[in-house]
Amino acid sequence: MARTSVRARRVARATAPARARAVAAVEPGVLDPKAWRVRTAKLPVWPLTVMFGLMPVWWGLGVWYFVWPFFGVILLALLTTRGDVRMPTGTWLWLILLGLVAISATRLERVTSLLIFGMRLGHLFTALIVGIYVYNLARDRVGWARIANPLALFWLAMVALGWLGVIAPKLSVPSPLTMVLPDSVRGERFITDLARLDATEFNPSSRNPIYRPAAPYPYTNNWGTAYCFLVPFVLAYVTSVRRGVLRIVLLVSLPLSVVPAFLTLNRGMFIGLGAGVLYLLGREALHGRMRMMLPVGGLLFAGWVVTLFIPVLDLITRRTSTTDTNSDRFDLYAQTWAAVMHSPLLGFGQPKSVDTTHAAEPLGTQGMIWQLLYSHGIPATICFYLILLLVARRLAAAVTPAGLWLSSLPVIAAIVTPFYAYIDPNMSVLFFAVGLGLAAVDGPVNREPREKPA
Repeated sequence: MARTSVRARRVARATAPARARAVAAVEPGVLDPKAWRVRTAKLPVWPLTVMFGLMPVWWGLGVWYFVWPFFGVILLALLTTRGDVRMPTGTWLWLILLGLVAISATRLERVTSLLIFGMRLGHLFTALIVGIYVYNLARDRVGWARIANPLALFWLAMVALGWLGVIAPKLSVPSPLTMVLPDSVRGERFITDLARLDATEFNPSSRNPIYRPAAPYPYTNNWGTAYCFLVPFVLAYVTSVRRGVLRIVLLVSLPLSVVPAFLTLNRGMFIGLGAGVLYLLGREALHGRMRMMLPVGGLLFAGWVVTLFIPVLDLITRRTSTTDTNSDRFDLYAQTWAAVMHSPLLGFGQPKSVDTTHAAEPLGTQGMIWQLLYSHGIPATICFYLILLLVARRLAAAVTPAGLWLSSLPVIAAIVTPFYAYIDPNMSVLFFAVGLGLAAVDGPVNREPREKPA
């Protein structure tokens, strides 16, 4: 019996490879190690480079806002193909938010409104996918600098286009997309604003207009929002990456960026950055550390130097005294809230123009909170703030200088919501940086760029 059992085991071991080959012939790929290699392969960085690094190309063609959601689809396809996707903090709340926003489409009054609604929903979806993609790249131990480089290039392009608004403030030309749009679509103000190439935003009815840098965005407030989100990211980059040409360029770009930033006259931008700085200093003070004082002092000094040449306060005072910007905003906010009470659960799908407001902007604009409330309802608005709260709580575990700078982002994002809306590429900018921060606190990441073989 014992000899028979031993002999049977030997025969089984000898014939196992043959049986495996037979099964593989019937079911190709089942036992082939190559079939599973894709699940352990690292995600490529090039889609982020095409998406963020080539932003000036997409802007120059006039298609930037319109192609952005398609990049999200590409990232999702790569994540799905690779498999083994790690989900960062707040993902389930993001999915609930997307569901609530999608349901609010039932409140749209016109079928033609689905185009703009779908684009905004696509921007929210893309922001989630960008955050997950970056998070998984970092958790796969891809070099921190290699992941962050596309967003660093985005920052440099934004600063350069901001300077275009300083040097050529009256530049306004139709984009290639604008030239091929049908007349019916060209009649939509929002579409033409997105497709046209304007270096600045200004009031055409003013006798002495103030030209405020806006490119690559259609509105200068979008430029200010991106600035709020990108300054902490750039500071995180230069404190984490200790070598390389790009680091030197970023260090030079920071003081240069102050000029177009100040000329935007965006009060919300100053408030957002100020809130982020106060948050960081407060955190450091609670732990008895003052290491953030030096970089913060450097930023404040650079800002003070610029005010010697640009009378920012005088320009803001002049702008608010010659226009009804404050009264228009308050009137818009009051009427937006009154309208929300008629549809508090789902909102109205998207902002809507009315004749009863003194402002030229539709109800549900001029602030993220107002856009969410009016377009998608109170539950969606609460869901978004809970996302920021969860992310802020998780990033509070950061202890490195780079992590501290990134931890300020959800705070800044929440503070600017009464002033600026960012259901656009800026949402992806925000969660690109947040994805890096969450990966750093959730597990080890490769902070040094990989050395290229000689």
